[in-house]
Amino acid sequence: MDQLKELPIPLLLWYRENARVLPWRSHPTPYRVWVSEIMLQQTRVAAVLDYYRRFLEALPTVADLAAVPEDALMKLWQGLGYYSRARNLQRAARQIMEEHGGIFPSTYEEIRALSGVGDYTAGAISSIAFGLPVPAVDGNVLRVAARVTGDEGDIAAPATKKRVTAALAEIIPLDAPGDFNQAMMELGATVCLPNGAPLCDLCPARAFCTARLTGRTGQLPVKAAKKARRVEERTVFLIFHENRVALRRRPGRGLLARLWEYPNELSPAGDALARWGIAPASLRSAGTGKHIFTHIEWRMSALAAEAGSPALPEGWVWADRAALAREYAVPNAFQPFQGAVEERLGHF
Repeated sequence: MDQLKELPIPLLLWYRENARVLPWRSHPTPYRVWVSEIMLQQTRVAAVLDYYRRFLEALPTVADLAAVPEDALMKLWQGLGYYSRARNLQRAARQIMEEHGGIFPSTYEEIRALSGVGDYTAGAISSIAFGLPVPAVDGNVLRVAARVTGDEGDIAAPATKKRVTAALAEIIPLDAPGDFNQAMMELGATVCLPNGAPLCDLCPARAFCTARLTGRTGQLPVKAAKKARRVEERTVFLIFHENRVALRRRPGRGLLARLWEYPNELSPAGDALARWGIAPASLRSAGTGKHIFTHIEWRMSALAAEAGSPALPEGWVWADRAALAREYAVPNAFQPFQGAVEERLGHF
């Protein structure tokens, strides 16, 4: 990976001229960097910006995050997806309060030991917030490294990540490790793009990039094909009574754990309403929708039911439009039916 040795100086010069202005970069405290890095996992920067601002306004310190009720935390996170990230943030905040006296740990090993923090996130916090010369290797960085060096290893393979991490550890500038790591991420996000379409003319590595010089930007990096997602056909029930809609909490483990949802069943749902003790005064179609999770795809059909009485199964709740807006975190999976709910309850 000798080509990487040529990268630091032109990369840092490029970064200082071209880095996007982002809120966590302007004031890179450990807490702010940590929250941003967790939010950015599998989520685009543009989607994170408003969430990040609201989150920091509501929970400006580790102590605030440790103490916030879970439902309030989930409401702040609503729409970002991968909700286990938010729960791990809170678990880690409580670790910091209990094990570090409320002071964010300052060594790579201690940061890595926090709940939900992996090698990449620990490297990012260590380098950006504490100036430690530790690489932060994510998908963007792996893509840049594979193209610059011509590495044909599967970038999803642990051995490839280990090899790239070791190579970057040898060249990371001791006086600017945070800038270097952010520059690698920035280059992958804005120039060395995925899907064979990098903007090579804008790249600071263009003079020595193996993929560019050999015409292999479309072949590199190598990544094994993902397994096909499992498809589930589901029936979603929008159950209304007196300008309220029924919600139930999902189980404590697994997909969308403990979030509120519109009741739903695998299709055909059959006698679901009867099993729930709900006798609808009317029942009509309320549209279809699809949501893709990492390993599962939901294909949903909704039925709107007007309940004849306020009785609901144990643990379910009735929510009016104010409660939906302020209290209950309903995942984006059900966004295709939000219009039908708003039409029935009135706009939020």
